[in-house]
Amino acid sequence: MSKHKYFELDEFIASPTAKKKGIDNTPSFEVVEHLDELVEKILDPLRAAYGMPISISSGYRCPALNKAVGGVSNSVHQLGYAADLQVGGSFGKFKDFVVEWFKKTGTHFDQVLLEKNAKTGAQWIHIGLKNNLGQQRGQIKIMEV
Repeated sequence: MSKHKYFELDEFIASPTAKKKGIDNTPSFEVVEHLDELVEKILDPLRAAYGMPISISSGYRCPALNKAVGGVSNSVHQLGYAADLQVGGSFGKFKDFVVEWFKKTGTHFDQVLLEKNAKTGAQWIHIGLKNNLGQQRGQIKIMEV
């Protein structure tokens, strides 16, 4: 992974589930290139504009890890085109900031999913650069999982 200002490759491949289950979540060179593109085009500029730390709660997932965490079979996490984000401060403010940032900057993307776990109340933002067909549909959705 190229040198980026705010994010490191380890943040995208670290997974407690992979560690617990003995899953090798090492990305291919192609996936690393996709992660580079995601960071360069979206995550570093977003973090610079936000001005506070942003955590990657889920980045790259090999197919075995994707299955283990209950990801959809065609998840772009498996291609390195998506990351789930969290922050230490107000999630509501972060969520609003992200939506406005995409609208204001005109940055191309596939999906911004504002997600909440109905059982635990955990919240995160899924940002996808491209879908499985390489498209950037510009979808913003609120989802409860």
